[in-house]
Amino acid sequence: MSDTPARLLKLLSLLQTPREWPGGELAERLDVSPRTIRRDIDRLRDLGYPVEASRGSIGGYRLVAGAAMPPLLLDDEEAVAIAVGLRAGAGHAIEGVDEASVRALAKLEQVLPSRLRHRVSVLQNATVPLTRGDGSTIDPRTLTTLASAATGRERLRFAYRSGDGTRTKRQVEPYRLVSTGQRWYLVAYDIDREDWRTFRVDRVGEPYATGARFAPRPLPVEGAGSDAGGGTGSGDAATFLARSMRRMQPELRLDVWFGAPAEFVAARLPAHLGAPEPDGEGGCRLRASCTDSLEWVALRLALVDCEFSVQGPPQLVAYLESLGARLTRAAAGAGPQPRQGPGPEQGERGEQG
Repeated sequence: MSDTPARLLKLLSLLQTPREWPGGELAERLDVSPRTIRRDIDRLRDLGYPVEASRGSIGGYRLVAGAAMPPLLLDDEEAVAIAVGLRAGAGHAIEGVDEASVRALAKLEQVLPSRLRHRVSVLQNATVPLTRGDGSTIDPRTLTTLASAATGRERLRFAYRSGDGTRTKRQVEPYRLVSTGQRWYLVAYDIDREDWRTFRVDRVGEPYATGARFAPRPLPVEGAGSDAGGGTGSGDAATFLARSMRRMQPELRLDVWFGAPAEFVAARLPAHLGAPEPDGEGGCRLRASCTDSLEWVALRLALVDCEFSVQGPPQLVAYLESLGARLTRAAAGAGPQPRQGPGPEQGERGEQG
């Protein structure tokens, strides 16, 4: 292999397999001399790749952890697997998947060959996620478009549907994407309204990067709702969004006791609710503030899978009482009976399992 750049890429791909490669085997695979392999290893080291050599009669090379993340070479199957995983996580706002994963997905999909991009789309479309069922799932391509525009400081155009169903066209300077664990939000400067806005990404449609570049504006310190302005100064996107959400929704001050260790409970609660503190023998207590809906908070508390007692707020206590009564009726078969549809002989015959 006389093409040095191509040979270096092939060598790097081999070294990124987690094993030690004898110099003779590398030379045989690349059809070059051991001396050429040694020179190529030196070239990779000069480029910042930490290649470690072992001594001995055979000798070998392996890529080790360095001070910085070097570029990775992925084969087709690896690239598809990573892209599908990132799209699944980012597209459904799984807790713990933040803007960094979306940036990684944007970079990966930008360089995927069309044949691999098609495979990723086919796999993605053939899977159905288990979500909260409120329609807040989003197309990962929307996320990557927004992330790329924010990173490249490029103006965006998109259609937006507000909470009351009103549809508008927006032109913005995207600042940051923020994940709350439930949803993704875009913090951006709305050019037509001459003010900062927050947009729920699941309500964004047909995003289009215009190609027009912009110089980032200082983010206001004071938050704003999706249709309200902010103050002046400099802040971060997460704080801005949190203040925006507090203005849009009433704050819930939670006081909940759990009949399980704090570690058990913390592992089953969203991180943004904070960490419970040990309280009594084997129990713990959560005191936190959030702007989530009563329905969502009640569901997350129930999913902790242990006994718990809500001391506040009163509206959450009332909602749990109502929900508990409804679930009790459902379990006893005392709720409203569903309307009977046609039997198999009257309608279509279902598959037998």
